[in-house]
Amino acid sequence: MTPGVRKVMFDRLLSCPAGYTKGIDERGSTEGLSGLILPQSHGHRRESFLYRTEPEFELSSSTQSRNSSIASEAGHGDDLIVTPFAQILASLRSVRNNYISLTNLPQNSHRSRRPSLVSGPSFNHLSRIEPTDENYVRRAGETLEELDWCLDQLETIQTHRSVSDMASSKFKRMLNKELSHFSESKSGNQISEYICSTFLDKDQEVDVRGEHPVEEAPKEAEEGSRVMSIITGVNNKSLDHTNSVMLTSGVPRYGVHTKTEEELGQCLERVDQWGLDIFKVSDLSNHRPLTAVTYTIFRDRDLLKIFKIPSEKLVSLLLTLEDHYLKDVPYHNSIHAADVTLSINTLLNSNALESVFTPLEVMTAIFSAAIHDVDHPGLTNQYLINTSSELALMYNDESVLENHHLAVAFKLLQNQDCDIFVNLNKKQRQTLRKMVIDMVLATDMSKHMSLLADLKTMVETKKVAGSGVLLLDNYTDRIQVLQNMVHCADLSNPTKPLDLYRQWCDRIMEEFFQQGDREREAGLDISPMCDRHNATVEKSQVGFIDYIVHPLWETWADLVHPDAQDILDALEDNRDWYQSQIPVSPASSSSDIREEDEGRSGGSQEDYPEDEEDKCTRSGGGGGGEDACHGVKLQVTLQEEEENDRDENTGM
Repeated sequence: MTPGVRKVMFDRLLSCPAGYTKGIDERGSTEGLSGLILPQSHGHRRESFLYRTEPEFELSSSTQSRNSSIASEAGHGDDLIVTPFAQILASLRSVRNNYISLTNLPQNSHRSRRPSLVSGPSFNHLSRIEPTDENYVRRAGETLEELDWCLDQLETIQTHRSVSDMASSKFKRMLNKELSHFSESKSGNQISEYICSTFLDKDQEVDVRGEHPVEEAPKEAEEGSRVMSIITGVNNKSLDHTNSVMLTSGVPRYGVHTKTEEELGQCLERVDQWGLDIFKVSDLSNHRPLTAVTYTIFRDRDLLKIFKIPSEKLVSLLLTLEDHYLKDVPYHNSIHAADVTLSINTLLNSNALESVFTPLEVMTAIFSAAIHDVDHPGLTNQYLINTSSELALMYNDESVLENHHLAVAFKLLQNQDCDIFVNLNKKQRQTLRKMVIDMVLATDMSKHMSLLADLKTMVETKKVAGSGVLLLDNYTDRIQVLQNMVHCADLSNPTKPLDLYRQWCDRIMEEFFQQGDREREAGLDISPMCDRHNATVEKSQVGFIDYIVHPLWETWADLVHPDAQDILDALEDNRDWYQSQIPVSPASSSSDIREEDEGRSGGSQEDYPEDEEDKCTRSGGGGGGEDACHGVKLQVTLQEEEENDRDENTGM
């Protein structure tokens, strides 16, 4: 796309109403395209730690040009930018503006990389301010400093790293600095260790000297010499088809046989709303929440008709899939899978993403959410690695559980009665499998910082570049948004109504404690937050929100503004409630949990009254909010020359 086209596109965006807008292709046509304008600032909202400065890296006062506002000729407002590559672009823009000011170059001059702009006769005719002028000296110094900073950044970029890796490395440094405040107390140190070990993908330290005595590796149980090429469930559970649908009376309306079908239907009428009580759905569906929710979503979205999915095969797969979620696992069970599927469905319904993804991509996202934790043993990846489990050996310690979930799910699809994609052609099946693998692997929490950095760099770079348009015209960008969507849904518990959030919190802590009990019995070091005798739940949730959940949802809300503003409000209210529940003791340090909520009122349990008229859906929805400011417009359009070559089967 030429600069002229980008300028025209952004000028037209500025003439559109705030919020939802029509998309614009390279010919200037708005027919059939859609998008949104993202906000430039949220002065009213508490921002996450990502927006703090790094003193050791940004010592100069002139860094404001890259840390504070994105001011472009196209009319952007003030917006804080934090990703290094976007900061480089902002700094170069500042250099350009200073150059124009120093040389009195007309503001409407076009950018050019030709030497005539900076040297030769064409430079001599420009009237400059006298060198003795104080403003000239100051601006010249600032310009040189900005150039030096850009050069330093560019010179230190490793050639094999992407610009998103720069942001990921920076965010990790900042997170480590923030977590140092927790380490001043015993409970805080445990929280810090948990966040670092779970959400940061650290390089494995290797001892090449071999000076330490060899210790016998701990074993969970005798594995024998079984052939590992056979895919089996936890404890060697067979992955054969376990359910068949009785067709004498037809497929049940919601995919499950239950005596409370009417009440279940009343709940599932609100399947598109954020905050649906999935625990009540589980009770009403005869403890088949995943089947009821997923079947309803497939039916309501017409996916059975679009892809010619036999309804009996879909129900058979879902019932079999649900059977392979272990019922004795407190958190990672079919209720969690159903909740993540509900969350994905709601996020896909965002006005900002309307018509952005193809039906195949929508179905793939829903399917990925449904299978993403199948056959989860209730243990962490690190535990499986530390105990030399067969799964860790099979998958070479890399995303052990996530690879297992994928293998189990695709193995179940091989059952003839469960193959819901039987009528997809080869191209569609290949595309679906690739997307499912990419999305489920993105639920590995150790990839959190990379996913966050990728998304934030994508959004900020488009803002700073001046085009204001975020094109999702290639697989990499589209799957990146879908991966972050699944990741957000997987980390959505703190954004739900408080009573639901507290139930999820109790469940995950019990799962952690059960792992800690096994580690204690086996003589292993107890993992962070897994010692039931030494865990501070309330404090851990505040840290979890501040350093993991809030930065992620803050970035997602920027992408789909204003659709996620209510979700952010619920997140902040829940954070305030857990903050208020932290026990206060004389030995506690004021720096254990740093308060950054000046001007904000604290939440309390009374802030969350139960709506007696609607116990299925509670407040905390995913829609509504304030008008959007000028920002990046999310637009889905393939390049014009590819329009005629679009695959009719995949829609990509």
